[in-house]
Amino acid sequence: MTSNGTTDETVSADPAALRPAGGPLPSTSYHVPPGGLPPQTALLTDRATFTEAYAVIPSGVIRDITASYLPFWEGTRAWVLARPLSGFAETFSQYVMDVAPGGGSDHPEQDAAAEGVLFVVGGQGRLTLGTVENRAQDQAEHRLEAGSFVYLPPGQRWTLHNDGTENLGFHWIRKAYERVEGLDAPEAFVSSDREVAPTPMPGTDGRWATTRFVDPADLRHDMHVNVVTFEPGAVIPFAETHVMEHGLYVLEGKAVYRLNTDWVEVEAGDFMWLRAFCPQACYAGGPGRFRYLLYKDVNRHAKLSRTFL
Repeated sequence: MTSNGTTDETVSADPAALRPAGGPLPSTSYHVPPGGLPPQTALLTDRATFTEAYAVIPSGVIRDITASYLPFWEGTRAWVLARPLSGFAETFSQYVMDVAPGGGSDHPEQDAAAEGVLFVVGGQGRLTLGTVENRAQDQAEHRLEAGSFVYLPPGQRWTLHNDGTENLGFHWIRKAYERVEGLDAPEAFVSSDREVAPTPMPGTDGRWATTRFVDPADLRHDMHVNVVTFEPGAVIPFAETHVMEHGLYVLEGKAVYRLNTDWVEVEAGDFMWLRAFCPQACYAGGPGRFRYLLYKDVNRHAKLSRTFL
């Protein structure tokens, strides 16, 4: 494979460079939006920014009055962090889901062409994955907790319920799957950030690493959702500029992130939304580990317009 300029990997001619080294991180945490409202005495100054190249949605604006509600989801609210937007980022949507105890859905996805990823940041839940025939005896049940990762191919039958005593929080990333003749769609699977060892970036002594839930060489996948980790002092040492769109949700820590021509301070709970070719870099100054959930579109030809002026 040749280098594709992605945010979280430098592809080497040696396949071993993409393999995990060591074990999973010994401990980690994930930011869960608190909701609520700021007091009337709060200052209006904030870091919320929307430009032609990027947007920053800070944790402080993810509040009760900005939540949405989705069909067939009971006891659930959703914060829509990203949606396809013409002329900006056009390939994906990303929600933060908050499911109260007893809530959930038996019909969560209405778009049969959509694939999805779930990444749990808090609470516990019961996930069932069905077959095309949706026979009860063929359904598989999975327990989800903080760090759980689920890939859902297009047309996958699934249900999700919060059978715990605390709210279930998770990210739901959706994309219209781009089929390729001769390649089957991937299968559904369940994994965990607490089980997958991060892959160190070459030449960083493990200070910059990526937890990959999908083999980069598996071209059936047209999106990757990874967890990127920087130890204090680690950097992205150049302004990456590439075709992939990004959604980056900060799970833990803080850093200074280069977005287009601006250096922006970000912290746990902030969301960065980047269009294609937005220059980006990072300096994780500490004092603790800096981690974010990363979406990118991969492994497909650029779509060509059939409209000529």
